[in-house]
Amino acid sequence: MNIRGSICALATPFAADGSLDLPAFARLLDHQLAGGTQALVVAGSTGEAHMLEHDEFDRLLVFAVEHVAGRVPVIAGTGEAGTAKTVALTRRARALGADAALVVTPYYVRPTQEGLRRHFIDVAEHGGLPVVLYNVPGRTGCDLLPETVAGLREHPAIVGIKEARGDRERILALAELVRPDFVYLSGDDGSAGEAMLAGAAGTISVVANLVPGVFRALCDAAVGGDHAATARCHATLEPLVQALNCAPNPIAVKAALPWLGLGLALPRLPLVELNDGPDRARLHQALSSLASLATAAG
Repeated sequence: MNIRGSICALATPFAADGSLDLPAFARLLDHQLAGGTQALVVAGSTGEAHMLEHDEFDRLLVFAVEHVAGRVPVIAGTGEAGTAKTVALTRRARALGADAALVVTPYYVRPTQEGLRRHFIDVAEHGGLPVVLYNVPGRTGCDLLPETVAGLREHPAIVGIKEARGDRERILALAELVRPDFVYLSGDDGSAGEAMLAGAAGTISVVANLVPGVFRALCDAAVGGDHAATARCHATLEPLVQALNCAPNPIAVKAALPWLGLGLALPRLPLVELNDGPDRARLHQALSSLASLATAAG
């Protein structure tokens, strides 16, 4: 399982009537492949996983697997607040053709470190897919600590972690846990270059939805240890990364997708569209400055 490099946390395009917009999703997939994206996450946080009905999750994942046709790994977001539900969704993702599962820490319930350990072991034992842990404390209300990760990586089905904390202390702590059978992936676009220079194998990115080619260049430079090229790529991407921070993810990235011909991508309640005003103008300006590198496939 080669899960590394530039990985896109795919947005889910919705049509004006709220249904899945699969033609737009196809264009987004082609945009990623043309830009050199090396793996894809379906129904992660950017894809509004918790707004999807069960049949929509199935249709979206099957569509991605069939469209990509083995060219890059397809990772399914299968994390739920309960362990049994997470195992069941992971099994379903396996049956639908996913290559791996991205499993977020249980949200809202705030488990202890022992609870997290037992949760992930249960998913690894019974879910049937390689598991990439996902830690994003700002969304879930709990923090999967490096010492807990160190123990979890001993399980052969737990193959890596997406860490969304971008502070230097956490980056260095996770980098120490890297080994051939366990990868560290950054989950924070703003500090992705720093994380990869420190030892992360890649990044699961939001901004890659819009500019996959530019983000691939950043990943290649940083994973290759080229500090100067990493700094140049980071400087190129920084205005867009900052502009996307104007609203909770995925509101801003979905506002930008139509400018690339990638569908309306309207959010579902309780998420709402990005208002017209300075934030939208700043986002449009940042993306326009990368227009020659962000032209959608097809």
